[in-house]
Amino acid sequence: MNSAVTVIGTAILSLLLAGYFAQQYLPPPKPRVVGIDLGTTYSCVAVYESGTGNVRVIPIQEKHKTIPSVVAFRDKDVIVGYDAQDQAESNPHNTIYDAKRFIGRKISPEELIKASQGYQFEIVSQDGMAEFLIGPPDNQTKITPEYIGSQIVYTLRLSAEANLSVPVTRCVLAVPAEFNELQRNYTAAAAELAGLEVLRVITEPTAAAMAYGLHKKEGVSLIAVVDIGGGTSDVALLRIQGGMFLTQALAGNNYLGGQDFNRRLLKHVQKKLNWHSPSSEDIQVLHTAVEKAKLELATSPWTEINLQSLQKRKHLTSNDIETTKDSINDENKLYRYNITRLKFEELNQDLFQKVTLLLDAVIKDAGVESDEIDEIVLVGGSTRIPYIRKLIGTYFSKEPNTAIDPELAVVYGVAIQAGILGGAWPLQVAAVELPIRTRKRHLN
Repeated sequence: MNSAVTVIGTAILSLLLAGYFAQQYLPPPKPRVVGIDLGTTYSCVAVYESGTGNVRVIPIQEKHKTIPSVVAFRDKDVIVGYDAQDQAESNPHNTIYDAKRFIGRKISPEELIKASQGYQFEIVSQDGMAEFLIGPPDNQTKITPEYIGSQIVYTLRLSAEANLSVPVTRCVLAVPAEFNELQRNYTAAAAELAGLEVLRVITEPTAAAMAYGLHKKEGVSLIAVVDIGGGTSDVALLRIQGGMFLTQALAGNNYLGGQDFNRRLLKHVQKKLNWHSPSSEDIQVLHTAVEKAKLELATSPWTEINLQSLQKRKHLTSNDIETTKDSINDENKLYRYNITRLKFEELNQDLFQKVTLLLDAVIKDAGVESDEIDEIVLVGGSTRIPYIRKLIGTYFSKEPNTAIDPELAVVYGVAIQAGILGGAWPLQVAAVELPIRTRKRHLN
């Protein structure tokens, strides 16, 4: 008996030693399970690297870390990401974005009418589900939101395979916390259409918290995850203990995000220029210029909106354009319009205050005080806006976590979960999401 125990003990010790020396001296295995953030506005893919325990976001399309969640159809070609965005001005009716808003969701006739007013492409209802019409008027084709998602995921998969030099067939996905089972299934179907097996679907707030390693903290922590993206805003209050995640409160506004801030700026520019064009191409030009200006105002006190392309279209004349007094380029002032960060904040002041209403809602529903929150995690590109970041910090009397790019926080977390499920080392505690019993409060 003793000899048998000795043999077994020796075998176990040999395996442990072999594992130790393998970790120390052999090259780590290449990850084969990827984490994917299929976002409303931007999407990305990342991997958890064995050995270092680091997360690496895989570059896509000319080394971008994220790509626009945009898919376009031109003739027989399917165009994705930046390539799709670049041709949107000349092909607005066949360029689809914001598909995640509609995936797996029943849509009422009233919602359909409201949704259709904000897009250049056509949205229809098929058995109560939203679909998109593409192609010439006499030969249109219906495309589902999950098909749009699959084209984005397929682009991410190809980039991952090219970067890792191995086939990628498995993934972990993140979805909004309020997604019901149908929406989760349709999101998973998008990945499966792209040739990926979905090992797990976790919520975006959980993924963002994992990105900061909050699942490894001792004791009980209260985490506020503030997600302000391109089209929607959500706040989740999580209670975390020993890798277990319990969502205590959810509040969201499906019509509050970066695009809404853009519309305010766009209307302001149109009014200042006294410019109104029925051309979809011209409207898209203005949308692109305004988006660029908003991003620049996050790091600069002022920026220029370049209107030269509209001038060339002859929709603007020298009599139409009113320039600001502080124009820095007199020679080209007919083609440029200056906008300051302060003006941008003034235009969006009432929208920014709606973020406070979301914070109030989750604090009240969770039955806690704002100063009881241990950590604040920011998600979504719109949390880069200085005014929003200051508003959140002031509300909680605590600076939010900003070490990770807010657009990458979710993909960091799903990559960690993917690494855990793929057996990567150093091993970590897997996230265990307890069933969400609270209902999301909608403050649209």
